[in-house]
Amino acid sequence: MKERRKVILITDGDEFAKRTIELIAHDIGGSCISASQGNPTKLSGEEMVQLIKKAQSDPVYIMFDDSGYIGEGPGEKAMTFVAKHPDIEVIGAIAVASRTHHEEWTKVDVSIDRFGELTEYGVDKSGIADMDEGRIVGDTVYCLEMLNIPFIVGIGDIGKMARIDSIEAGSPITKQAVELILERSGML
Repeated sequence: MKERRKVILITDGDEFAKRTIELIAHDIGGSCISASQGNPTKLSGEEMVQLIKKAQSDPVYIMFDDSGYIGEGPGEKAMTFVAKHPDIEVIGAIAVASRTHHEEWTKVDVSIDRFGELTEYGVDKSGIADMDEGRIVGDTVYCLEMLNIPFIVGIGDIGKMARIDSIEAGSPITKQAVELILERSGML
């Protein structure tokens, strides 16, 4: 029996996210599917699965973005396909906060604020703890709850958060989120 690929879903697909996830894959290990970058997502779920299967090593980091699309956008459609594919084992997701006007949200197991502190509250785009316990507002997060993901970490905007998560700083918040997922999955 063929082993399923271990995947981390990331709900952001802009250039900052791509560069940050490439750095994380280099520093921690695994494969970043850079072609999944797009705002909104340009690849279909089928195309993403093919790229995941060709990745050199696990975990495979893959990005999804709806770019504020109301309801199920292209990022969420692709994410649903990938997460439900029999050859894929989703070990976790990074739910990225945004200033969406449509109030899409999802439950998270834990959030990391921009100072690197774990919190039971959600965080906003800037990485500041919100008032809502256990949930985060974003534009590509609505379907996460329906996908039976074992561990979801909420963070502010990848590669940004008042430059605290910048590539020049080593993207410590995103790195911490990935390490939490890897630890929970037994890969670290």
